[in-house]
Parts: sequence; structure tokens; C-alpha cells
Amino acid sequence: MIPTFTIDAFHRGRFHVMQPKGGGHRSGVDAMLLASLVASDKSISVADLGSGAGAAGLAVAARLAKARVQLIEKSPLMADYARKTLALPENAFLAGRVEVIEADVALSGKPRVAAGLRDEIHDHVIMNPPFNDAADRRTPDALKAEAHAMTEDLFEAWIRTAGAIMKPGGQLSLIARPQSIVEIIEACGRRFGGLEITALHPRPDESATRILVTAVKGSRARLTFRAPFFVHGMDGHAFSGFVDDLNNGRAAYPRLSPKRNRSEA
Repeated sequence: MIPTFTIDAFHRGRFHVMQPKGGGHRSGVDAMLLASLVASDKSISVADLGSGAGAAGLAVAARLAKARVQLIEKSPLMADYARKTLALPENAFLAGRVEVIEADVALSGKPRVAAGLRDEIHDHVIMNPPFNDAADRRTPDALKAEAHAMTEDLFEAWIRTAGAIMKPGGQLSLIARPQSIVEIIEACGRRFGGLEITALHPRPDESATRILVTAVKGSRARLTFRAPFFVHGMDGHAFSGFVDDLNNGRAAYPRLSPKRNRSEA
């Protein structure tokens, strides 16, 4: 019988993720770069919104031994993959610090709390939202379509939930396409400030294809555009040194220090 899933190694085999084969959303470098935005040596609580099979949240837990992570996923199938991922023997060292919550990230108010997304309990919220405009040509794979197509108010709904479940002063981190920058800034509104945006370019001579965004709940600091990343060098497909470190959990990409941020304002 041909398997309907793969078990993929991340962080050079530090942890593994069970993912659907040939269908649904499969995690890769985007999830690892998102996870790298969480940097802390303290005991922290992290929510991974729209977690899929859990790659980004597990990457945080694998790198940070004091992090506890909730994987929050709407799709019953993908939530089941996340649970099966946690049950893998290779991930036994993570199982006690990671839990799966099957819930719609877009819920608000009492339905959100009833689904297990409680108010002001997380220090960090990370997200890799669907990135294709709903008007774009849709994939025939229904699961992949659901994972990749955004609704008109997606960022507003997801960032609203992030603000609700996050402690004051907590950090929002996300990866998205550059075309979404206006919607992201508008959705942050008065909920989050101190936005730091980093453009990710495939190579130095190519346009950005992703942005990394962090923000702080309740901050009134100004927006900062950080130095861009170049994922690959000019020749070949190998990752640049720093991106390879981020992708494999050997480094984090923390926010700028407040002092440095003020000096660049």
C-alpha cells in the first residue's frame, strides 16, 4: 500500500513532522524562518495559529527548551497530522510541552474562548497565514486550497485573535507575501506597534517574495524596515550561511534592541 503521508526531518533531524503526501499544505523553509523569530531564554508560552501539521511550533519548542507551544489548527485532517506528529517516537522530547487545539483562528469572543483560545495567556503568537488572493486560480486540491487562499478580512481576523490571546507586551510574528503589507499594518492598528519588517529576497538581484514581520502588543514604537535577507547566493540553490542557520535551528532572528531601534528612528 502506497503511504499517503511522509515523515520529514527538520533541524537536521532534531524533530520530525508527518505531512500529507501530494495534498494539503506542506511546511518547509517558511515555517523554519517564522519559528526563528521567537527568541527567549525564559519560560514562555507560544501559540502557532493555523499550525498545519505543526512544523513552526515544533521548531520553536525544539530550539527553546523552556517554551510551551499550542498548535492551533482548523482543519480536522491537519490537526490529526499534528497529533500523529507529536506521537512520533522521534518527538518524544517535545510531547510534554506541545498540545494541539482544533479550532478556527477566526473565532471571536465567547466562541473563541470556548474553543480553547483563552485570553492573554501567550507570550508569543506566530502565524503563517494563507497567502493567495481568493480570486487567484485555485488548486484542485481542496485541502491545499483551504490552506493557501486568504479571505478579505483574514489578517484582521487572525491578528485580532493574536491580540486577544496574547499577554500585554507579547510579540506577534508572521511570515507573508510582500503584497500583504498594507493589510498587515492596518490589522495591527492600535493592537500592536513597533512593527519590524524584513524583506526576504531569493537572491540579491531578485525581488522580495516574503516578508518577516514582528510587532509588540500595546507598543507605540514606530515601524522599522530592517536590512533584507538574501535566501541564496548569486550562484546555485544553497542557502546563505545565516538563512541556513535559521532554517536548521542553530540561530534565532530576534527583534532589535530598544536602544538600537531608537538610534535608527
